[in-house]
Amino acid sequence: MHLFAEATTKFTLELYRQLRESDNNIFYSPISMMTALAMLQLGAKGNTEQQIEKTFLEDIKKYYQVNVDSLDFAHAAEESQKKINSWVESQTNGKIKDLFPRGSLSSSTILVLVNAVYFKGQWNHKFDEKHTTEEKFWLNKNTSKPVQMMKQRNKFNFMFLEDVQAKIVEIPYKGKELSMFVLLPVEIDGLKKIEEQLTADKLLEWTRAENMHMTKLYLCLPRFKVEEKYDLPVPLEHMGMVDAFDPQKADFSGMSSTQGLVVSKVLHKSFVEVNEEGTEAAAATGVEINKLSLQIPEDFFCDHPFLFFIKHSKTNSILFFGRMSSP
Repeated sequence: MHLFAEATTKFTLELYRQLRESDNNIFYSPISMMTALAMLQLGAKGNTEQQIEKTFLEDIKKYYQVNVDSLDFAHAAEESQKKINSWVESQTNGKIKDLFPRGSLSSSTILVLVNAVYFKGQWNHKFDEKHTTEEKFWLNKNTSKPVQMMKQRNKFNFMFLEDVQAKIVEIPYKGKELSMFVLLPVEIDGLKKIEEQLTADKLLEWTRAENMHMTKLYLCLPRFKVEEKYDLPVPLEHMGMVDAFDPQKADFSGMSSTQGLVVSKVLHKSFVEVNEEGTEAAAATGVEINKLSLQIPEDFFCDHPFLFFIKHSKTNSILFFGRMSSP
């Protein structure tokens, strides 16, 4: 479990480094992506397999379920695309629609790997809607926007991070198997400094139960909803998975004797909604393979950009990871 947590955390942050250059909100499911890549790895050989393996831990195979469906891309690409999209939609309670847009699959498509994950959690201590009021959320030192800010006074696991001038709180869901962690810089524009210093070891250390203290907090968290879509080949290439996208080098002989199999699309679409009741989150990843001719404060006031992630306490693994720049 320790290796699994380490591997998922490293993958989470490596990918975050690739995505964080924009000022936008970010939200994705590392577990969903790793699962889709692990399924792909089963059919990869040689360097292609080794590169995928280095991108994440092979042990992930133990943690997913796979079902294989035969579709006729050659003669019914659009029908196949509708079937895949409808499966993803049903698996994510209607939250992820049209993972593969119209026309994105064609007669040259050989294999599509699709994976969907959905989560809906109620807070262990719900926020009372009567206490939700309009407040300012500071996008930067000069610009703010009105948001609906949820509020509650309660005891939470908390830690002040002296080295990066930030604080972290754990907000558990019912049953306490899963929690949302919020990493909030002290300064309005302090997130960049945290991002630059963030490592897997630090994140695991900061969120370890024995390092946090049960503290009475006045917690203020904005209501927010984020929907994101990422096409991942470029980030994954930067992380070392190069051959799978190169028609000259890709080796998927473990899944087919057909020559020239190559990954042309890795799509990830994600959704999260946080409100007084709890959190609703979903994510789906699709991989398409084509045949080519070639100090401790009492206030925890989330009124400026912060990082948030949902973790499974038993395995210590990150299911969802995001940045809230603008609710």
